[in-house]
Amino acid sequence: MELDKGSLADVVVRLRRAQGQIGGVIKMIDEGRDCAELINQLAAVSRALDRAGFKIIATGLEHCFAEQNTGTEQAEIDRAQLEKLFLTLA
Repeated sequence: MELDKGSLADVVVRLRRAQGQIGGVIKMIDEGRDCAELINQLAAVSRALDRAGFKIIATGLEHCFAEQNTGTEQAEIDRAQLEKLFLTLA
């Protein structure tokens, strides 16, 4: 199942934000910052990545429901694939 770039624009924003946060964590490590601060920033990055993943899955589900082939074998394969991806993130 392919998703168009336009429907994933929000995901790209989230991933760029996470990329910046990861750079910040690396800088914090280089500067010898407090362990608790590092953990808080890593948790924020983890949440951002999770949200991006769930957004991709939600977009995929929306795409599946909008397609005309609902009830077809391909739709069932797509649904099973999305369910597997969701459980990977859960």
